Amino acid sequence: MQIYETERLLIRTLSLDDVPELTNILSDPEVMKYSIRGVCDETATRRFIEWCLESYAAHSIGPWALVEKCSGKLVGFCGVSPEEVNGVEEIGLGYRLAKRYWGKGLASEAVQVVLHYAFNQKQLSSVVVVIEPENGASLKVAEKAGFSAFDNLEFHGRPVRLYRLTQQ
Repeated sequence: MQIYETERLLIRTLSLDDVPELTNILSDPEVMKYSIRGVCDETATRRFIEWCLESYAAHSIGPWALVEKCSGKLVGFCGVSPEEVNGVEEIGLGYRLAKRYWGKGLASEAVQVVLHYAFNQKQLSSVVVVIEPENGASLKVAEKAGFSAFDNLEFHGRPVRLYRLTQQ
C-alpha cells in the first residue's frame, strides 16, 4: 500500500515480496555498521518485515519501503515505530539505505515525509532518533530534519546520542 510520494521516491508498506531485495541491502556490512541487529541474512530480514507488518496492524506506523520512482528499485526503508529506550517506550525514527544511494539526499527526503506523517497524521507528540556519535551521515540527516539537542546514553551496550523532536 502506498503511503506517500516525493519527488524521487514512492513510500509504501513493506511486504514479504521485499525479502530478497531488502536482504541484499541489509546483508551489506557497511550499511549495517551502526545497526544493533548487525548484518541480516534472509531469515532475519523476513523476521524484520514480519515485525513491520505487525507494527502497521497494531499502530498504523512502522518502517516503510523506499522505492526509487525512476527505476522501481527498493532503495531502503524509513519510518517511525515504538521502541524501548532506557526503559521507556518511545516512537523512534529509523532509516537505512542501500550504499549506492548514499549521499543523494534520499534519506533526508524520506525523513521529512515520515516526520510530517508522524506529527500531522498520527498527532504524535515527539519522535526520537538514536545515533552513534561516529555515524556522521546519519547525524547530518537528523540535524537537517530539525533534531538538535541530545542526551548521551547507552543503548544495547553502545554509547549513543538520543535526539528528540517535538510536534512544536
